[in-house]
Amino acid sequence: MLKNLPSTPEAILKMEWADYEPHFKLLEETQLTIENSDDWLLGWSALADRLDEQYTRLYVATTQFTNDKEIEKRFNHFVEDIQPQSRVEEQKLKEKILVSGLQLKNFHMGLKRLRAEADIFKEANLDLLVEEQKLNAEYNQILGSQTVLWEGEERTAAQMFPLLLEKDPAIREKAWRASTAVRLENRDAINGLWKKYMAVRIKIAENAGMPDYRSYAWAQKFRFDYSPEDCKTFHRAIEEVVVPAAKRIIEKRKKKLGVDSVRPWDQNVDIYDENPLKPYQTIDELKSKSRDIFTKVDPKFGEYFQTMMDEDLLDLDSRKNKAPGGYNLIYGVSKRPFIFMNSSGTHGDVITLLHEGGHAFHAFEAGVVPYFHERSENYVPAEFAEVASMAMELLASPYISKEHGGFYTEAEAARARLEHLEGIITFWPYMALVDAFQHWIYENPKDGSDPLLCENKWSELWDRFMPYIDYSGLEDAKKTYWHRQLHIHNIPFYYIEYGIAQLGAVQVWANALKDQKQAVAKYRKALSLGSTVSLPELFEAAGIKFAFDTKTLKTYVDLIEEQMKKLEQEK
Repeated sequence: MLKNLPSTPEAILKMEWADYEPHFKLLEETQLTIENSDDWLLGWSALADRLDEQYTRLYVATTQFTNDKEIEKRFNHFVEDIQPQSRVEEQKLKEKILVSGLQLKNFHMGLKRLRAEADIFKEANLDLLVEEQKLNAEYNQILGSQTVLWEGEERTAAQMFPLLLEKDPAIREKAWRASTAVRLENRDAINGLWKKYMAVRIKIAENAGMPDYRSYAWAQKFRFDYSPEDCKTFHRAIEEVVVPAAKRIIEKRKKKLGVDSVRPWDQNVDIYDENPLKPYQTIDELKSKSRDIFTKVDPKFGEYFQTMMDEDLLDLDSRKNKAPGGYNLIYGVSKRPFIFMNSSGTHGDVITLLHEGGHAFHAFEAGVVPYFHERSENYVPAEFAEVASMAMELLASPYISKEHGGFYTEAEAARARLEHLEGIITFWPYMALVDAFQHWIYENPKDGSDPLLCENKWSELWDRFMPYIDYSGLEDAKKTYWHRQLHIHNIPFYYIEYGIAQLGAVQVWANALKDQKQAVAKYRKALSLGSTVSLPELFEAAGIKFAFDTKTLKTYVDLIEEQMKKLEQEK
């Protein structure tokens, strides 16, 4: 339906609003019927793909080069001058298809999500959404500029992390304190930014006619299948089932280290061997061995990753003025994923790349879905998107040894897998802490707007979910740890997804322990559905259960602990 749309990244990046507007007008003016609805949706999808790719490429550049003013200028131009106008026009298209009353049998979930978006759209929020994105960029700049001077060498946070794996506790403590001191130097800056975030979000919810920002976020994130109370049920289940399991892990760590308590700098050091795992020497080695592992899981995954290597879709090293963290994003027109991370030469890098690889393969598999609104990562439920990534970590775990083209000896692989399973257990309480913190913030927006009260609440929740880490004498470090959790700042309410998905991923892994080939086949089938079915149906397609309850959680915590005992004998 739409003609002469650019298809190369270079041409898409040059698009201005004047290039988009005629295509929107054509879609608005077309009389929508059941006969032309498919072509109309495909035309809208083509337009949406270009907007999405332009935004994504500009955003990626801001995270790769946080100090580049020209990149920042181009990104701001898009979010200030193109994106607001496109949102107004997209709202018209949403209203057009919803008012038409057409029941499109192959677009049921797409319509449901468009209705949710249309309901919360308000033009009064357009400038506020731009402001929020600018605050995100400012937050990334603050964290991206943080470096530590270590023995005469300037290091990023990711480059400091290997020091926390050193056997000498004095080195670990010194490195931890140095990194924390740098973070605390930005305490006032992050707290000041937080007040701005909250003012913007409270106003967004008010403009949208929502009782609070959480209600807005629930609609924005298409959470049709669970409620805030379900989240709190999950928090309680974690407190009842997982926190005791995490305490058992920490107690074992305490005995192995021969210490009276586990301090923050004791959490990551390997307690099973004298030397920390060093999986690779170069980024090219990390890439090639990861490709070989993916191939073992399924040959198609190896092909996908090779494509990413060939097309320069991986930015894996750590450097100054690069934003922290890791992500996978999708370029809508080329249907290609892009992986961003900060390597540190540790096993954590392997896990991160396996994780982001799962996201990338989800993009490849769902690329067959024709409509943007049932294919884009903006519309695929994050609770299942994270199953794609977390399950890949576990599906790949049997192949990380050198025998399969991976990184480790058999004994080292057992250690790595054991640490991974321990990490799953200890992650759930932290996830519950982050999610419970966000519920408190937006249930109590006045107190939640006060960063000092936030610090106190974070500390209180830390003691509820993670009492086994000894922060005595380090209270400021504990209180401000939320400053470094970018989801709280950049993507509010995005964290429970990890906890839900981890339970789903462990179920995929449990199926794989019985029949790896069949588990991978169901996993791929579910990935290929995009968001054409509901969240519980996606879980069902993968052969797993969508759940929050204590009983289900205990079943799989017990399985993890059982497998950990076996691995302890192999290491």
